[in-house]
Amino acid sequence: MARYIMLQGTSSHVGKSVLATALCRIFYRRGQRVVPFKAQNMALNSYVTKEGLEMGRAQVAQAEAAGLEPSVEMNPVLLKPTGNSCSQVIIDGRPLGNMSARDYHTGYALKAFDAVKAALAKLEENYDTIVIEGAGSPAEVNLHDHDIVNMRVAKYAQAPVLLVADVDRGGSLAALVGTLELLEPDERDLVRGLIVNRFRGDISLFDPAVAFLEQKTGKPVLGVIPYIEDLGIDEEDSVSLEDKQSLPAAGDLQIAVIRLPKISNFTDFDSLAEEKDVSLYYVSDAGSLGQPDLIILPGSKNTTGDLQWLRQSGVAAAIKERYRNGTPLIGICGGYQMLGTAIYDPLHTETDCDAIEGLGLLPVETTFAAAKATYQVTAQWQALPFLEATLTGPSLKGYEIHMGQTTVADRELSQLTVTSRSGRPCALKAGTARKDGQAFGTYVHGLFDNDQFRRDLLNALRQHKGLPPLGADLRYDDEKERHYDRLARIVAAHLDLDKLDAIMREAHP
Repeated sequence: MARYIMLQGTSSHVGKSVLATALCRIFYRRGQRVVPFKAQNMALNSYVTKEGLEMGRAQVAQAEAAGLEPSVEMNPVLLKPTGNSCSQVIIDGRPLGNMSARDYHTGYALKAFDAVKAALAKLEENYDTIVIEGAGSPAEVNLHDHDIVNMRVAKYAQAPVLLVADVDRGGSLAALVGTLELLEPDERDLVRGLIVNRFRGDISLFDPAVAFLEQKTGKPVLGVIPYIEDLGIDEEDSVSLEDKQSLPAAGDLQIAVIRLPKISNFTDFDSLAEEKDVSLYYVSDAGSLGQPDLIILPGSKNTTGDLQWLRQSGVAAAIKERYRNGTPLIGICGGYQMLGTAIYDPLHTETDCDAIEGLGLLPVETTFAAAKATYQVTAQWQALPFLEATLTGPSLKGYEIHMGQTTVADRELSQLTVTSRSGRPCALKAGTARKDGQAFGTYVHGLFDNDQFRRDLLNALRQHKGLPPLGADLRYDDEKERHYDRLARIVAAHLDLDKLDAIMREAHP
């Protein structure tokens, strides 16, 4: 039987995902067959497996830290908010449909728990250690009866729980004590230890607080984890964007990503942020756009709604002004659709509108369809005009997640060709570029994770500014491995691993 450990938090965004990633790496480096698990994610940051199934991004990072290929058993239930208290419900990697929050929590959530139990059973067959991540807080009493991600999972698996609080946000002692007080007695018994996360400064100064917590709660404090700068770990949802740069900083190249209200898959740009000559920042209002060297329109879970927001907020006008002054644009997925002339929604998949006018910067039109395209892909761009350069990408890797079909008015335009989907050869168009090299868009996520293509694009920006080119020194996959190892070293140095092992052995001898 596999041994379990579960991380639950006093609230969202206390660092559960990152600590679960650290534990996966620690156990993996020990030689254990470790696997991550989260019963239910609510996030717009998703990923497509080799089988073409969709799952939350946080478990992808945890799988990588554990030396594994991501699979949907690691995250059997995914909720993708679409707006108006509604989410797309994805079970075992496939979309079931849209549900209101009320309909899901009161009518379907407990049915979805069958998928959770089945996924855990599969993982137990193949792994000796399972690191489980909870969501939000187990003390949200309004959600308690329909919870399928916190204490219901812990009880089902008889998993010992570590309760995590974020001291950097303030109120961590009250959060830990209060959360325990709100739990049912049998749930409180499952909490076997406490972790205080993101401590800045001299950790020894926190010793009196540790003594207080242990005396007050009767639970051991397994560790006080320092605040870790430059994590380099994929984040789960848009809450983490609050921690990302919102204004341009010093750097040869300044790249602005538009922070749409329903922004999705913003991890597309993490590799750009890792480049030493790039200052990448997120823009949520027209006044913060500045004068970037490149503007990126990211993916969206509600393309038409975010397109309306662009216009109403004045961000669309600011983008067009920069475009007229020579700033290039790139659109990814929903951003690609927005750059076109029109978006049609005959099935009303997003809104009651039949059609909405696009930004008109690419000669393409998009029609939303009922079927969702989810594939890992390989693609090639034989001659991509970008500013004064012509870029090539003979073997680009990425993935598609979209419900729209885009047609191109001018077939002579440079187009990105998808050469395989989920391992099957094909020849499909999934991107378009202007002839003048000032804008292009694509459905392929992860495009910038391709090292040579990313550096060629950045060097085209450097050439446009009169700067010399740089070599493709950054190997993004290798950089992520270094980040996982660094995270594991720091957490291991501040966590009582012997006590953790004892807790896991006691729960599952």
